[in-house]
Amino acid sequence: MFLSVCQAIVSQNVRIFGKVTDSVTDEPLIEATVFVKGTNVNALTAVDGTYSLWIPKGTYTITASYIGYYQKDIRIRVYEGEQAADFKMEGNTQLYEVTISSQARDERVNMLQMGLEKLTASEIKRMPALLGEVDVIKAVQLLPGVQTVSEGSSGFSVRGGSSDQNLILLDNAVIYNASHLLGFFSVFNNDVLRGLSLYKGDIPAKHGGRLSSLLDIQTKAEIPEKFGATGGIGLISSRLMLESPIGENTSWMVGGRRSYADLFLKMSPNKDLRSASVYFYDTNGKVTHRLSRKDKLEMSGYYGKDHFGAGPGTFDYGNASTTLTWSHIFSEKFFSGIGVYLSNYDYGLESKMEGAQASWKSSITDWSLRFDFSQPVSDLWNLNYGLSSTIHSFNPGLVTAKGFDDIAIQGNKALEHSIYASNEQKFSTCFSVKYGVRWSLFQNVGKATVFNYDENYQSTDSTVYGAGKIYHTYSAFEPRVGMVLKLSGSSSVKANYAHNVQFIQLANNSAAGSPLDIWFSAGPNVKPQEVDMFALGYFHNLKNDEYETSIEMYYKKLKHVIDFAEHAQLLLNDKLDGQIRTGVGRAYGAEFMVRKNTGALTGFVNYTLSRSERTIPAINHGKTYLAPYDKTHSLNIAVNYDLSRKCSLSAIWIYATGNPTTYPSGRFNIQGEYFPIYSGRNEYRRPDYHRLDLSFTFSPDKNSGKRWKSEWNVSLFNAYNKKNPWIITYLQDADTGLPYAEMMYLFGIVPSITYNFRF
Repeated sequence: MFLSVCQAIVSQNVRIFGKVTDSVTDEPLIEATVFVKGTNVNALTAVDGTYSLWIPKGTYTITASYIGYYQKDIRIRVYEGEQAADFKMEGNTQLYEVTISSQARDERVNMLQMGLEKLTASEIKRMPALLGEVDVIKAVQLLPGVQTVSEGSSGFSVRGGSSDQNLILLDNAVIYNASHLLGFFSVFNNDVLRGLSLYKGDIPAKHGGRLSSLLDIQTKAEIPEKFGATGGIGLISSRLMLESPIGENTSWMVGGRRSYADLFLKMSPNKDLRSASVYFYDTNGKVTHRLSRKDKLEMSGYYGKDHFGAGPGTFDYGNASTTLTWSHIFSEKFFSGIGVYLSNYDYGLESKMEGAQASWKSSITDWSLRFDFSQPVSDLWNLNYGLSSTIHSFNPGLVTAKGFDDIAIQGNKALEHSIYASNEQKFSTCFSVKYGVRWSLFQNVGKATVFNYDENYQSTDSTVYGAGKIYHTYSAFEPRVGMVLKLSGSSSVKANYAHNVQFIQLANNSAAGSPLDIWFSAGPNVKPQEVDMFALGYFHNLKNDEYETSIEMYYKKLKHVIDFAEHAQLLLNDKLDGQIRTGVGRAYGAEFMVRKNTGALTGFVNYTLSRSERTIPAINHGKTYLAPYDKTHSLNIAVNYDLSRKCSLSAIWIYATGNPTTYPSGRFNIQGEYFPIYSGRNEYRRPDYHRLDLSFTFSPDKNSGKRWKSEWNVSLFNAYNKKNPWIITYLQDADTGLPYAEMMYLFGIVPSITYNFRF
């Protein structure tokens, strides 16, 4: 019935479609308005800048408008079939200071989604760089409600959650470890990216499997008009991205990075350092092809590796992902997407000492299939629904040694399926609601050995399941609902509730994380983690949307939250379930944000007041304790000032309460040897963290008509040389026997210079 109605509409109207992009950068302009003069026909562009309109045959003026750009008209005569009308928008010189944003300036007031933060690649680029490399994850860590887990790390905590409670997607493929060089860089090359969206708790129904957040990162999708390149040469690493069209319907893009700190080590006077090697590299690739005006095929891939070698040992880890998606337009109000995704994370250790050779390998691999459908029928029915299925393969560890039997921790598999549906309803210009549900099914699959434990977590016996047998199943019902009430044209109140379930998690007793983390699944002895999250917010824009302000409050109640026993053995342990302790938790807080969008001076200030607690009967004598990523106060200030059209200054100042930690609170003596007595779990805090980063950018031909454009970036990380603690260890004086603390920090002042280019 639906298709017959669509066919009747199509027979009477003609489809006008196209893309709205920046005339200089070719970046798509998201949510630009396209309308037909003299009619009420209009549309907003999608995330890739595309739009679609249906109008009767005739002659019309199609107009595109976007804040900060000159309005553009195209006169078009509509005949049979479909007709294309692309808009190349030129920046308004009277509004030169306007920053191109991934969202309209009043979107935070109007949109139904709450706890959503968006950044474009150009916005990320304006932030000061660490070692000359702008970084997606470092930009995310500056957003309200987001905390870094440790100095230099690419892990982050969102609203009191652990780093493994964040789902990170690159073109819809899962990235399990987003770090290079143990967290000093992330795996995301900013040159190949279109932008990112961070959903803090209120994750769209189409995605699941994590409690805290979704970080959705998309690579460039538009077809460029001509061959181009973007790159940079820095002190530590260099990068290059190439892109080009192939005819009118096909394009390709490839990008790569490589660090070369190992080349400088070879010049060291220290012989051991000369033989050491420390580097990372990664590559991104993408091919986009329009099969027809209604069909688009995209294939993208990522591969990255880190290598550490010193003396007799080497250590490697890396990610790989591949995606293939087919998008189809059935009609102006019916769209579909089908995708196949592969994700892999693995690491390996190898040691060669005195003729002995040993290695250790571990990995996790996912194969996923997704079907997504969208039907924006009317203001009351904006439907999204679909299903997905994933095969998880866990390989926790294989140790091989020359002359010895292999040691293998038995791998296992799991199936994760989901069906979802959501709807948005606009009841009036002032009030809208969204609601949805996700039903998940998680199945453990043999071959597997499941151990049984007594009340003291000691193994009593085990059960063996054959290969391919589904031996345990969990199902979860995950509802969510949200609303927005517009109080005026510049202010609104929002509220939402979401129930999220997580079936896989990390085995790690370090809050900062490490590449040796092992992912493990829920099963007969481990229940999936759950959270009920409530949020309420007030959003208000000032001075014609020049300033954005917001207050968001949240409360999270967690069930089956996971921690590990004291001195737990997590690596190469076939009885890992026996090291796990579960209980309940809660996290709550308030996020305050002020952002200035226009003028020579732009930037934001955000402050987060928060608390994150755990209560686990088998830990800390059952007393409630702080989660290791709890930070009471967090303040981020980011400022960008355009000195001229060629020169700009950027500065970031970060302050955060120190992480909770467990200190020795006493000692006892046995035959002259002192042993520490530790406090309760996380009863103390490390010193507060603060840091200032500065950056200067000079773009000599930014607004010229030259094909080759370049810029110089000089940055200063930790400008006032604050020695923030990274690791604090407790040692004992060999002469007196008295204990003392020793602090290790990562960075003092770190200057860098990078030459960037584009043509």
